[in-house]
Amino acid sequence: MVVKRSKKHIGNLIWIIIILLLLFTPVGFHARVLAGRIFAFEADILGIEDRKTLDTYQWRLVDLEQRAFDFDTLQNKVVVVNFWATWCPPCVAEMPSFVSLYEDYQDKVAFLFVAKDDTKKVTSFLGKRGYDLPVYFEISQTPEMLESKSIPTTFIIGKSGTINVAEKGAANWNANTTRNLLDTLLSE
Repeated sequence: MVVKRSKKHIGNLIWIIIILLLLFTPVGFHARVLAGRIFAFEADILGIEDRKTLDTYQWRLVDLEQRAFDFDTLQNKVVVVNFWATWCPPCVAEMPSFVSLYEDYQDKVAFLFVAKDDTKKVTSFLGKRGYDLPVYFEISQTPEMLESKSIPTTFIIGKSGTINVAEKGAANWNANTTRNLLDTLLSE
């Protein structure tokens, strides 16, 4: 028995294959990263009434070389904390904008790129892309005010400990809005 396939059935089959490719292959990962870069918007700055002050700086991390780092050394500084992973398309999508921001503000603002990933994968990811960023891994519990169930999540904290940005999802971190906020926080 020969089954005759209509154009509609062939079209549906092609769409199913495309969807499977996008969901389950590296092609799909890269397509989601590209879409994240194209559709990334500026981060939202919290309104004054929505800002909270960080209640603790007790948080221990280690860097890529396994050197200990205490978050409490950043009190009275402007801090950008980004939670990310190499397997997360929105995280990878926003990374180039972070690299540009970091290159311009690294001497003025403390950046912590906190990886929720394997050290070897992170090192490989950074090396392949030529990114030189201060990456850390948690060795103690995250302060409750910085906890999030999703990644990427980014916080911008002022010198007084005020959380000015609490952005979930990818954003364009190299936007004027972010730069203006950092400049304002640095001048306080």
